[in-house]
Amino acid sequence: MTNLEELVQEINRFEAIISEWDESQRCVAVGLKRAIEALHKAALTNLIKSLKQESMSALRHAVADEVVYAVLLYHELVKPPKLPLSQRVETALEEVRPGLKSHNGDVELVAIKLPDTVEVKLIGTCSSCPASTLTLSQGVEQAIKNHCPEITKVVAVNNNPSVNNANSGLISPFASKTTSTWIKVVTIDQVPELSVLAVQLAGNLLILHRQGVTVKCYRNACTHLGSPLEKGKVENGIITCPSHGFQYKLETGECLTAPDISLQSYPVEIKDDKVFVKLQQ
Repeated sequence: MTNLEELVQEINRFEAIISEWDESQRCVAVGLKRAIEALHKAALTNLIKSLKQESMSALRHAVADEVVYAVLLYHELVKPPKLPLSQRVETALEEVRPGLKSHNGDVELVAIKLPDTVEVKLIGTCSSCPASTLTLSQGVEQAIKNHCPEITKVVAVNNNPSVNNANSGLISPFASKTTSTWIKVVTIDQVPELSVLAVQLAGNLLILHRQGVTVKCYRNACTHLGSPLEKGKVENGIITCPSHGFQYKLETGECLTAPDISLQSYPVEIKDDKVFVKLQQ
């Protein structure tokens, strides 16, 4: 009897021949193929129903055959095998890593505690970011639950030792010295009231917004995952991050989505009609 490998080679040979036909001929062949497949699927569906009623053991024995299983899987009459839980969790973490790494952060799997809990550790900048709770819930946790519906709790474990802030006012003698410089950016009439103006200044990405004669300057980065804000919608003095929907008051930089965090602001001075921003260099 012809073995499975020879049957697959025969199918591939005919598909190669059909691929060289013109479009109208290929449409006929594809239509015939779909009609035959639909007939086979209907027959197989009826066969499975009959076997379920007569003998479940016989059905399991039939599906154990790799050829039978492959055909039933092709017709979506059996479910594909589920990957191990640990592998699905790692797949979920790989989905969110590019976004975290773009801001010098990362996440690693700490433990899987059956039946429903996964422990992870946010590392790099993500471990100390004020928006780490949102990063966990809206990014990491959602990705894990999408791949692993049986997981209902995702817990962040912090293995970093606590920081002693008692001497936080001391400055190391080896620290590099910084100076503040006022830099001219634009003229006041170039700063819009109904949107924001994105500028790059001494390596800093900034946005400017004007309210009457008052100009505000902020870092051009959402506090959630650092996405640029320049294309965000501005309405009633509130800008919405185009990537994840975080909202900020342009008057103060306050985040309305997560009140504990704010946009990084920069001092602004206006002389005549020129706008100056103070930067650390």
